[in-house]
Amino acid sequence: MRHFTYILKSLKDGRRYIGSTSNLLKRVAAHNAGLTLATKNRRPFEILCVKEFDSYDEARKYELYLKKFKGGNQLYTEIEAMKNCAVVAQLVEQLHGKE
Repeated sequence: MRHFTYILKSLKDGRRYIGSTSNLLKRVAAHNAGLTLATKNRRPFEILCVKEFDSYDEARKYELYLKKFKGGNQLYTEIEAMKNCAVVAQLVEQLHGKE
């Protein structure tokens, strides 16, 4: 089973949300439907970037790793690295319906 760490960008306030899941489509839909307490007042969201892992533990550890940067330069470096992964770029395009 695939697991993901993802970063969403709020189209309302421009802030980011970092999370992890095993079902990316369902999780993003839940964020945009207002079913996630932490993000319900900041929707809609778009996917900024995604990284795939083999286990939930790895995805969760990477999520916590990203959250510790609190928006510093290292977070931007990680985001750019995630965006530059060709497989991830294709996944993000599919999720946004740009096939």
